[in-house]
Amino acid sequence: MPLLSLAGLRAAYGPRRVLHDLDLFVDSGEIVAILGANGAGKTTTLRAISGVISRSGELSFAGRSLIGCGAADAARLGIAHVPEGRGTMGQLTVMENLQLGAYVRRDRGVGADMERVFSYFPILRERRKQFAGTLSGGEQQMLAIGRAIIARPKLVLLDEPSLGLAPLVAQSIFEMIRTINADTGAAVLLVEQNAVAALNISHRAYVLEAGRVAVSGGSAELKAHDGVRRSYLGY
Repeated sequence: MPLLSLAGLRAAYGPRRVLHDLDLFVDSGEIVAILGANGAGKTTTLRAISGVISRSGELSFAGRSLIGCGAADAARLGIAHVPEGRGTMGQLTVMENLQLGAYVRRDRGVGADMERVFSYFPILRERRKQFAGTLSGGEQQMLAIGRAIIARPKLVLLDEPSLGLAPLVAQSIFEMIRTINADTGAAVLLVEQNAVAALNISHRAYVLEAGRVAVSGGSAELKAHDGVRRSYLGY
């Protein structure tokens, strides 16, 4: 049974339907990429999964339906959402932001996971007393991912993690996503405009067009797909 399963999922903003009978799945431990042009429904897919917007159809996580569940329910079940723009609290310190990630936990392992985050992103230890709003874009992205890890999720939803970052910084973020996936076993559903980078670190991928899956398959397979190469990979 997949960790996450969407079947015939529909979502809208008011009268405007964005997702049209969307089908996709994520297995435990996978990195799955969602590609597509602006307006294809990529961000809406992540919002629908995490319960930020209303949706209908079938949506299950770890064998439980998420239809009717809100964002807090999804977080408690083990879904961590890192939204586009990072969503860090600029008026709080780095340490306070990381501590927010632990609000759904009831165990005593938070300290060990905090150390794990600092081992992944040593700059956050140095900046732990700074206000998050004073960090660079790359440091804020590290903080957002670190906050997600603190929740010890089964699934991380990442929306455009390379947005606005210098190429070398973005590359380091992608490498760390792969490392975190391997170390923690958390599955990752990645929305990313940099299709080459996304396919390089993912196991499988979906290409969305107008709220529907147009192409799907293994990442290596999609790299060789003529339509995907021409539209998203630039060769």
